[in-house]
Amino acid sequence: MLVNILIPSENKVKRILHFRSNGKLLLTGEYLVLRGAKALAVPLIKGQSIEIEEIENEGNPHIMWHAFAPDKLWFKTSFELPSLDIMATDDRKRSAKLQLILLTLKQLNTSIFDGKITYKIKTQLEFEPEWGFGSSSTLIANLTRWAKVDPYTLLNLSIGGSGYDIACATATKPLFYQLKLMRPIVQFVEFKPPFADNLYLVYQGNKQDSGDSIVKFNQQTNKFSLEKEIAQISEISEQIATTQTYSMFCDLMDEHEAILGNLLQTAPLKTKFPDFDGHIKSLGAWGGDFFLAISELPTEQIFAYFAGKGLQTIFKYNELIY
Repeated sequence: MLVNILIPSENKVKRILHFRSNGKLLLTGEYLVLRGAKALAVPLIKGQSIEIEEIENEGNPHIMWHAFAPDKLWFKTSFELPSLDIMATDDRKRSAKLQLILLTLKQLNTSIFDGKITYKIKTQLEFEPEWGFGSSSTLIANLTRWAKVDPYTLLNLSIGGSGYDIACATATKPLFYQLKLMRPIVQFVEFKPPFADNLYLVYQGNKQDSGDSIVKFNQQTNKFSLEKEIAQISEISEQIATTQTYSMFCDLMDEHEAILGNLLQTAPLKTKFPDFDGHIKSLGAWGGDFFLAISELPTEQIFAYFAGKGLQTIFKYNELIY
């Protein structure tokens, strides 16, 4: 959604722009999507919005940036223009990452951040930033829609990644995502399992850095050919997207978990919950963020079981997915 409002005032003109993008969840293909495996991804109902206020004739041009989580100010920073040097911040690491994205955006569209306009920018997350639902990808999607540049190019030249999260940002239905010759291939699918009420997303409470996890994975696997595993995961993704059988879905998720666990030299997550009456599949960067719990137990028992393990943040799958 874009709202373009021109507000004349004394010696200055304000233009306020609004954009919003959806969060993301990768159901299959974690890690191997970077090597060309076909992955199944779903956009989330929760996302991030941005408000960009452009102010002309301000003097000492700069960017004042306020980032909000659902119920608090997440971080704030400011940049000098046109250099994009950090002027002030309450989080140096986050500001440096944002600075990299903005510098790259400026390279792709040289007409922005040229020192002629001051910007007041506010972002609003609809989910907690530590959940791994796409705080960076939704930001990149929003910025590139404003600057009218390609989001995959901005991603690749700044923070990197497979790009499946960029595909989800503007999608409203599940999709297959695959890199072929490093170019994204997106195919929308009708993934509406009849057993969706048996799927739950459980937060482990340990935010993982995707970049660090990818580096570690590459260090572990760069010496090996992964053609077999890539083909296996691609086939599993296709079968999961179409199966209408609960037992088959569980078997496929268990197989996926075993393949990735072997590559990562990590025990399947289910070993941490041996008494859980159901199946568990890791999601995203293994070791943190959310995992998928699959069970035919009543919902209240699912919530009670994981609450007893100290895991309080749980969503039913249908609560979050388009």
